[in-house]
Amino acid sequence: MVVPSLKLQDLIEEIRGAKTQAQEREVIQRECAHIRASFRDGDPLQRHRQLAKLLYVHMLGYPAHFGQMECLKLIASPRFIDKRVGYLGAMLLLDERQDAHLLITNSIKNDLSQGIQAVQGLALCTLSAMGSAEMCRDLATEVERLLLGPSPYVRKKAVLTAVHMIRKVPELSDIFLPVCAKLLHERHHGVLLGTITLITELCERSPAALEHFRKVVPQLVRIFRTLVTTGHTTEHSISGVSDPFLQVQILRLLRILGRNHEESSESMNDLLAQVATNTDTSRNSGSAVLFETVLTIMDIRSAAGLRVLAVNILGRFLLNSDKNIRYVALTSLLRLVQSDHSAVQRHRPTVVECLREPDASLSRRALELSLALVNNSNVRAMIQELQGFLEFCPLDLRADCASGILLAAERFAPTKRWHIDTILRVLTMAGAYVRDDAVANLTQLIGGAQELHAYSVRRLYSALAQDISQQPLVQVAAWCIGEYGDLLLEGSCEETEPLQVEEEEVLALLERVLQSHMSLPATRGYALTALMKLSTRLRGDNNRIRQVVSIYGSCLDVELQQRAVEYNTLFQKYDHMRAAILEKMPLVERGGPQVDEEAKESKEAAPASTDPQASKLLDLLDLLDGTSGDAQQPPPLDPSPEGTLIHLLDLPCAPPALAPIPNLKVFEREGLQLNLSFVRPPGTPALLLITVTATNASEGDVTHFVCQAAVPKSFQLQLQAPSGDTVPAQGGLPMTQLLRILNPNKAPLRLKLRLTYNHFGQSVQEIFEVNNLPVETWQ
Repeated sequence: MVVPSLKLQDLIEEIRGAKTQAQEREVIQRECAHIRASFRDGDPLQRHRQLAKLLYVHMLGYPAHFGQMECLKLIASPRFIDKRVGYLGAMLLLDERQDAHLLITNSIKNDLSQGIQAVQGLALCTLSAMGSAEMCRDLATEVERLLLGPSPYVRKKAVLTAVHMIRKVPELSDIFLPVCAKLLHERHHGVLLGTITLITELCERSPAALEHFRKVVPQLVRIFRTLVTTGHTTEHSISGVSDPFLQVQILRLLRILGRNHEESSESMNDLLAQVATNTDTSRNSGSAVLFETVLTIMDIRSAAGLRVLAVNILGRFLLNSDKNIRYVALTSLLRLVQSDHSAVQRHRPTVVECLREPDASLSRRALELSLALVNNSNVRAMIQELQGFLEFCPLDLRADCASGILLAAERFAPTKRWHIDTILRVLTMAGAYVRDDAVANLTQLIGGAQELHAYSVRRLYSALAQDISQQPLVQVAAWCIGEYGDLLLEGSCEETEPLQVEEEEVLALLERVLQSHMSLPATRGYALTALMKLSTRLRGDNNRIRQVVSIYGSCLDVELQQRAVEYNTLFQKYDHMRAAILEKMPLVERGGPQVDEEAKESKEAAPASTDPQASKLLDLLDLLDGTSGDAQQPPPLDPSPEGTLIHLLDLPCAPPALAPIPNLKVFEREGLQLNLSFVRPPGTPALLLITVTATNASEGDVTHFVCQAAVPKSFQLQLQAPSGDTVPAQGGLPMTQLLRILNPNKAPLRLKLRLTYNHFGQSVQEIFEVNNLPVETWQ
């Protein structure tokens, strides 16, 4: 018995009534067979009903490609009921990947030429949903004609279609520029909203359009003021705000038009001040308008008082009960903290209160902003608040919080003792979450503070006696006890409470570290070395230390075994040299990227590398169109420093200092930023030193960072080793690399850079050319 075809409503009920996936597939397969048979029969009266059922099947995820040609037939039909289903099917089943979509171009053109508004609306909706670049070029003139038509319904659809065309084919901008100026006089809110959106797209994609529409800023201001001052209409009012969607879109357009343009910014300052002071924020619609106003104020060249008002508005947002509003306020303040630091500082107590938010996203944003607000004047209070947050913060925030505290303490520490106490507290509370360089930084800090050696070793010994689970803390404590164990046993330190420690207690504590299952191999290495150094610091017998060292001579860990064997050999064969070998570490100067850079710049240029591998790499990176092979090669850099020394000593004849060359930002993507700073040594005017500084403001570290450079063949380029291959997240220590470029002919400098790195789990490669170098770099 043949089962008859179902109606759409019956098909939906039967599919929803299926109890298993197999029953659903059976119903759909049976109905698809009826639909195919109906399409083959070619019944024009049933075609739109069958296609409607097929579209429902398509929305459930089943294949429906065999209905594409039926969509074209329905679109070509003169009946509106057929066109409605046909256009709907075209929007769902057709896209640019199928060639069939080009076949409906003529049908859309014919329907646009008709005077029936409903048909024109269907054609415009379809064109804006799936129109390809070719279709947009063919139908642009038709859409332009409809933009000035008598019907607001059609004009609104045409404006939205024009927006799609500009996104697909930006070169069509010239067609819609004159029409937009006329549409700004439109009274229909829907058409006006679409017009503002179209102008925004034009300005973002065309510098010429941006200059053209800066002339209409006063008109946009009048439109916005009319919205604000006239009474609320029921049709467009939302929670007492007159058409907030249109207000927000106008503010976004004003932000684009006023960016880096003094005259446009001046003409909208009064309006922005009026909106910022009079908008009701008790409902979300008012908050949305006010937030866009703040973004516009901060992005244009607004007055200083207006910027302070914008920051205060964001501060009020922090007190709002809505979590979303508090989140956007924290995010916006984080963007403004660099440019308006003093204004944001006024809201520091409120930001610190947001650290206690149970919502993880809010507390993370508050943490980032709190770290950005730390400076020399508030470092003690802010670090105390952050340490309190570190003690109870979620585990996924501990690493960021601990690293941020350590970086802030290193940058703004008022005294060395406070710096040491801060690091010790962080290691005690979250030692497992600190960065790998925390141990080296603290040991370097303690080693350089000679007056705090006794204080540091006592603090660390007490912390180690209480907890040996925090591995970075144990490593620093073991190093400090090994270096300054004699000061620990003296028991006299004015800055700490009296602490009487016996030699046996110190040795027992280090043995406990060695035997603990929580100790890492590196930690055991620190403890074993500390025991060995104590053999020269303690006054008692060293037999216990000898026994412990000999035990680890057969350890499974190769590194630890090697240390133990070498220390045993030192006891047995070179005991007379042991005291000299194990003496205290010398003071190490704390260095950094800036110190290294200054040291490099103060020296004469080193000879160019003749490594064949480096030459091959530069040949491989021949990214610039160089001159011919017989071009004059630049002379090699002079390796002898005599000339430089003579100039340095001959102070009366020293050349005058050159004016500083401005820095240049050449790259920015997802928080990663690359800046170039330039120095031309006075003694070698043909030499240019370029320091590449990479900073990362995003939430994820940039790893495996490699920067390669190429210059034309008339120049000579030498790349120094970078300071590292990781750019820490959230404004951590920047990565630097020095480029030495010799330009004997003083030719205009062109530079091409290739960046490769991993960010958020993705491998990224960027190649770009830098042509806007300051003229001071080569003249």
